[in-house]
Amino acid sequence: MTAFNLFQTLRSSIQDENFENLHRIKLFKPEEFNWVRDIFEPYNVAQLGEQTGLVWRFEDQRLELTFLEISQKSNQFLNFLRKHGIQQGDKLFSQLPLVPINWMAYLAAIKGGYIIIPAATTLESRDLTFRFESSFPQVVLADQANAEKIDTAEGKFEQKIQLKLITEGERPGWVNVAEIDRESITAEAAITKPDDDLFYFFTSGTTGMPKVVVHTHYSYPLGSLTTASWVGMKEGDVHYNISQPGWAKFFWSSFFAPWNMGATILGLHSTKFSAKEQLQTLADEKVTTFCAPPTALRSLILEDLSAYSFSLRQCVAAGEPLNPEIIDVWKAGTGIILRDGYGQSETTAIIANLPHMHIKYGSMGKPAFLYDVVIADDHGNHMATGEEGNICIKFDQDTVSGIFKTYLIQKDKMASVFKHGLYYTGDKAYQDEDGYVWFVGRDDDVIKASDFRVGPFEVESVLLEHPAVIEAAVVASPHPTRSNAVKAFVILGAGQVPSKELAEQLFTYAEDHLARYKIPRIVQFVEILPKTISGKIRRVELRSQEAIDKQQKVSIHQEYFHDKY
Repeated sequence: MTAFNLFQTLRSSIQDENFENLHRIKLFKPEEFNWVRDIFEPYNVAQLGEQTGLVWRFEDQRLELTFLEISQKSNQFLNFLRKHGIQQGDKLFSQLPLVPINWMAYLAAIKGGYIIIPAATTLESRDLTFRFESSFPQVVLADQANAEKIDTAEGKFEQKIQLKLITEGERPGWVNVAEIDRESITAEAAITKPDDDLFYFFTSGTTGMPKVVVHTHYSYPLGSLTTASWVGMKEGDVHYNISQPGWAKFFWSSFFAPWNMGATILGLHSTKFSAKEQLQTLADEKVTTFCAPPTALRSLILEDLSAYSFSLRQCVAAGEPLNPEIIDVWKAGTGIILRDGYGQSETTAIIANLPHMHIKYGSMGKPAFLYDVVIADDHGNHMATGEEGNICIKFDQDTVSGIFKTYLIQKDKMASVFKHGLYYTGDKAYQDEDGYVWFVGRDDDVIKASDFRVGPFEVESVLLEHPAVIEAAVVASPHPTRSNAVKAFVILGAGQVPSKELAEQLFTYAEDHLARYKIPRIVQFVEILPKTISGKIRRVELRSQEAIDKQQKVSIHQEYFHDKY
């Protein structure tokens, strides 16, 4: 069976929602593999060439490109890079907002055998310096705002970037991408091996400095089929994923998964997140499959969802665990059940609530077809049903899945995540009698209070159900007798005023909905929460500051204690 036929077989099972069959299909690793040459061109271009592959919108601008046009533009990009001496194995660093050239550049890089290093536009020059120290690029792609950051970071190195491409205007030392349009619309693909490096993803750093995750030419595009099965994509769908190009989730859901399935990708670029604009675009573009992080969904459900005429068929959420309240409001407003899923920068979708699967609110679902998931202790022993442990994946060198190849520079971490024949994700969960997986928290985020362990997500979910609360983060606060107490940092909704009375209401509400040992003993009202640039709460930062404040006995404004503290 060729790689194309394997993808076709898997695609057909996903199309037909024959998810049981996916587990029975025999996987293999070919001697050579280039996703553009072996999948995108014979399927998306040769079979679906005149179908719309990409729709892009920004304010009053709208661009629509067929798969054939996308392929031709990406070939021009590749020919331009080759003309300027960029060779197979060289690194492409990209720092762009959500503009069309992202897709063409990434297709060109895959076809040409380059290594892609995506970067979020919110990164500053100091962040880029860290990235360049880890892996210095030969070519960079940016707009004017980010080009300045790149120049500043480059200036700290004796080595110089070989080719710098800018998407708008002119800048000394940079070449405008408009010159690419003069190149030939055909190009030969590089000969790439399945295990050749393709991506260097820098993780979002929720619990420390970013790690550099290496993904390969074969496992990542193949692994993205688990994302497609989770979303429930079909050929001809219009898929929209709220994500920026600097993150792995963009490649999950705004690149490989939809194009593996022959779906149209919608890219909505905006300078500021607007719930109304997002919802109106979903309606106007007749989006059928939709993915968004809970952070964005919390804003969307504050709008009158019934005021929009949606064409939605499947909706999923990823990035952080999904709170039941969001599911309820979304279903009431759209008629669609939001389904949760779980994965990492190191993988694709590992665990998911698949279409038409019975949903257990609060559960991440069941293991996806490429991943043999187990809940294990630190020594590799499998936990009994209902017992908390590490989310792990059975792994050996012959396993074909979406698991990453290695950490680029943090080699010392490999032994701690690959052991006992398992890959340790670093997250805690338990599995129930029906095989559903229930998230507890990042290993570092789990609160140890007295003899109990408390997962922050469950406590946060309960607090978010209170009408006064729009966001919450729960961490350990040092306690003189319990070792730690559960503390909640709370952001209130519009019109709500922090007070002792409101804190008491939250304590009471938690008492009514949580086991006694999980009840927050401290509430602090805050205006903002520290987050990564991908929007995930940095509980590590809250924990660190809390430890310092308690050690120094700092009196904290708008902090209230439970009477049983």
